[in-house]
This record gives sequence, structure tokens and C-alpha cells, in this order.
Amino acid sequence: MKRIYYILCLIYLSQGVFAQEQVILPKGFAPGEELMMDTYLQQVSNPFEQSTSITTPPGLPVRTAAQWEEVQALVITWTGFPAILREIVRAAQTECKVIIHCSDSNAVKTNLTNYGIPLTNVMFIKVAFNSIWIRDYGANTCYLNDVDSLILVDWMYNRPRPADDLVPVAYADLLGIPLFQTYSVPNNLMNTGGNWMTDGLGTAFASKLVLDENDGNGSFSLSYPNHTESEIDQIIQAYHGVNRYIKMEVLPYDGIHHIDMHMKLLDEETLLVGQFPDGISDGPQMEANLQYVLSNFQSSFNTPYKVLRVPMPPSTGGSYPGAPYGNASYRNYSNFVIVNKTIIMPIYQEKYDTTAIRVIRENMPGYRIVTIDADDANGNPDLNQNIIVQGGVIHCITHLVGVKNPLRIVHNDLDNTFDVVNPYAVDAIIQHKSGIASAEVLWRTDTTQPYLSAPMTLTDAANAIWTGYIPAQPAATTVYYYIHATAVSGKEQVRPMPAPAGYWSFNVMGNADIEETVSSSVFQTPLYPNPSKGITCIPTYSYQEGDVHVFVRDIHGRLIESIYNGHVTTGERNFFVNTRHYTPGIYTITYQSRSTVLTQKLIVK
Repeated sequence: MKRIYYILCLIYLSQGVFAQEQVILPKGFAPGEELMMDTYLQQVSNPFEQSTSITTPPGLPVRTAAQWEEVQALVITWTGFPAILREIVRAAQTECKVIIHCSDSNAVKTNLTNYGIPLTNVMFIKVAFNSIWIRDYGANTCYLNDVDSLILVDWMYNRPRPADDLVPVAYADLLGIPLFQTYSVPNNLMNTGGNWMTDGLGTAFASKLVLDENDGNGSFSLSYPNHTESEIDQIIQAYHGVNRYIKMEVLPYDGIHHIDMHMKLLDEETLLVGQFPDGISDGPQMEANLQYVLSNFQSSFNTPYKVLRVPMPPSTGGSYPGAPYGNASYRNYSNFVIVNKTIIMPIYQEKYDTTAIRVIRENMPGYRIVTIDADDANGNPDLNQNIIVQGGVIHCITHLVGVKNPLRIVHNDLDNTFDVVNPYAVDAIIQHKSGIASAEVLWRTDTTQPYLSAPMTLTDAANAIWTGYIPAQPAATTVYYYIHATAVSGKEQVRPMPAPAGYWSFNVMGNADIEETVSSSVFQTPLYPNPSKGITCIPTYSYQEGDVHVFVRDIHGRLIESIYNGHVTTGERNFFVNTRHYTPGIYTITYQSRSTVLTQKLIVK
């Protein structure tokens, strides 16, 4: 009976999709699918492993691309939410090719052209599919030897949707890219793109869903991959070059346990994290996970992670995820996609949208931000835009394919400084398969004036590090800068990618809102975010080692919290305070050592 049921389900899913394109499968399990999963995996061994795919790990060092790197294509599956998909195509086709998997390309073309969307940068693949959630079943961009050869890596999908399994094969074949699949023992690995976040430098983040789905505990015991955490890490290292796989506790009310529903890396050291009201829904576990990351890990630059917060909006009726809080959908802003110089992000309600857009725009200057209503808060049934009730949003229904010959630029942006004498060194990893012909730092102190150029030279050939110098500037100056490089092949690239409209910046400190009461052996740049309601970072740089005490007092001078009391060495050090449960008002943060007392005002919302 199980086998008959399985065969009927397989026929329904793989062959019937063209006739029922509007049947919407959720991001999580549809009714009955969970019962199919074990049989599906047990009775069909490697059902969609193709002769063109490779199941052994890449033989050369591999690097997984970050989502802000240059892409040649955005891929989607056309089903269920045409109004949302249309706007994704409209935004993305100005940046790269858009590959649309569909059952009827003529119908899709008509839909796009009727809404004024050109087809010049759009490609179509007629292929069977089961669902819209290509982020989870698509393949990930990786490179051999950092930038030399483009490959795609595809995991086992955690849903019994056989047609979806064929989609990455289809676009890998179309683009002529080698496809590696983690389907075969001992490297069989089940994973999903929504639970995967990488920095391009060997660090990846996930929830512990990846452990649960690879522990062999299916109903038949033998069907699910059966690996220890160490074995999972080894597979990820072999196929992705990830040497640090950070896994966080799953969130109680997020039914799919994908981290892209509440957090995102904006660059190599900046985490955008959602924030619920105090004590609501998954807020407590999200805060615990964030503290776990901040307390145990630094960025790949060996600097503390910077944390930005955006609201997790409620439903229009005020409900949040989880039955005690109204059991609303998991509305979030982290589920956006970066397509070269454009950000495509979901929106819900204006009073929350404006905050999220402001945070992203301030921290990713120069990017074009395209917003798409994912909640249909205005109640227009003709648009069918309420995708969030299906368990995912923009990031979930898109995937990216990197360019074949990337010109890679990696830079740890400069911190604020008190130095008004010495030039400011700008170091960057710059790589291209053909080699780098030249590089430069372009900088200015006035956004109305042209950029000035400072040449960069290769200072560390083994690690592909180039260095340039911005001249010293007087106190109370803000410096805006970006990096431009030219490969031997003639290809050019900038970082940040939307430069010159986009840039990094740092302040040469003068009369900041910092009170220095004793001759300083440490300098302290402004804490952030300020005003605060959650995790706040206190950046410092110590010129000598010694014992320090960092603490918080309220406006009346009463000690509220001791943040750190111990020994520090020379160099950069960030301290953190969680103001989530502080009473709104004005506080002071004090850094005290034997020779220094520095205080800053902190406003808690």
C-alpha cells in the first residue's frame, strides 16, 4: 500500500504540474507530504542524479560566493504569484539575465509584456516543477581556486518534490556550468538554501535544522542522511570550502527553521537581524542566538560582528507568529535578494517598512532598493500578493548564479579614527583569473565633489592583497571611498558594487559626543546603534594592555550594569550591551582604566 501511495504521489508531483500550475505548495510540508518523505528517499535512490552531474567533491580548493558578489543570472520558477514574480523580473533584468522556469513560455511572455517588462534579458526553460521555492531546491554558486572556475553545488531537497529536483540540472545545462550534487553516500547531505548564509570567506550560518535533517531519524530510520555534526561539517568543507559552520538553535514559532526569515549578512562583518517586541514570539530565542554568535565568533576579518536591527512586523490585526501571540505569518525584512546593484525586498505595512528601508539604505548606500508588497495589506485580491502566508518571501523564490570570471574585491572597511597625522591604509584582496593589472582607492570628503585617486600596489602576492593610502585628514572630517580594479583581461570592477554612488565611510574624530576626562591610552568611537533598543556595540582601541572596567549608569548616576571587568590587550576590542530590558531614557557608558576614563551618552528607546 505504501508503494502504491508513493507512486501515485510521484506521478501527481512530477507529471501533473503543467496542468495545475496554480496549485501552490507551501515552503513547508503540504498536507500528506511529510508522510511521503521517507518512502520517497528510501525507494528511489538518487532519483534525479543526472549523467551531467558530479557526485564526488571538487578536487580543487573551493569557495562559496557571498550573495553580494557579481551575478550573471537570477533564476525563478513561474507559478502561483505572477504579480510578485513580474516585479522581480522587472527589477532584476536591468542587472543580469533572468532565467524563468515555466510550463508555457508564451503565456509568461505575454504577461510580462502586458506590464511593460522588456524580454531582451529574459530566458525561458520549459521544465516540470512542483513549487515556487527555488532558493531551497536551487544550486549554489561556488568557485575553484577562489575565482578560477565557476561550479554549482546542489544538495538533497528536504521535500518529496521530484520535479523541483530537476530544476538546477536544467539551468546548469543551459549555462554550461558543472553541477556537483551531494546525493551519494558518504557525501549525501540534505540542506536548503533558506537555511544557508555565507560570507565568501569560509564562514557559513545555519539553524540546527541542518543537524536534524541529517541525523538518520526518518520513520524508516535508513532513508534520511545519517551524519554526525562533524561529518556534516566535512561535507560542507569539501563541497563549499566552508571551514566554520555556525549553527544556531531553531526558533520555536518559525515552522520551517530557515535563518533567511529573520537574519542576513549585508557584508563580511554586518548582520541584519529582525527584532520582535520584548518577550514576543521568537524574540527571546533570536536574542539568545545573537548573543551566542557575538560571544563566540568574530567575523572573518577577526573583528566583532556589527549588528543592525529591523522590526518583525505583525499582521494588520496586530498578531505575531505563535499561537499565544495570534499565530500570524512570519513577516520579515531580511528575506531580500541582492542582485548586483539592486536590492529587491518585501514590504508589509508602511509604518514598519519605512524603518527597514532606512536601515538598509543607510548601511548599503548607493544600492537601488525595489520594494514588493508581499502581504497584500491593501486587500487587492486580483494581485494575489499574499505570499507570506505560504511561509516565504522574495529571497525564498529567487536564486542567483555568479559570473564565470569574477573580479573579486574583499575589503574590511576602515573604522573611525583620531589619527590626523598618518595616511589611512586601505588593504584589499583583489583577484581575477587573468591577474590584476591595476587598482586604486577613490576617495573624497565632500559628496558634492569628484573623487580623488590613490594608487594601490600589490603588497602580499601570496594572499592577493593590494594596498593604497588615503591622505591624513583634519579632525571632524568624514571620508568616503571605494576601490576600483582592472584585470589583465580588461575587466573592471568596483567595491562596493554600486560605486561611485555607493561607498564606505569613516570619521576622523574631533569633538565627538565623547567626554575624555583623563589623558587617554585608548580611543573610543561612537557606540552604535544609538538610540538603542537591543544589542549595542561599544568599539574601542587600546594602545596598552591593562585592566579595564566598562559599565552603565543611569541619568541619576546609579550603576545599572557591569559590562566587562578584566584584562585587555592592545588593539581593537568591541564590548556589547543589551538594552532590550532597560527603561527608556538616557544612560552613560563608561570605559575606565588606570589612566583613562571615557564616557558616552546612550539613549534607550
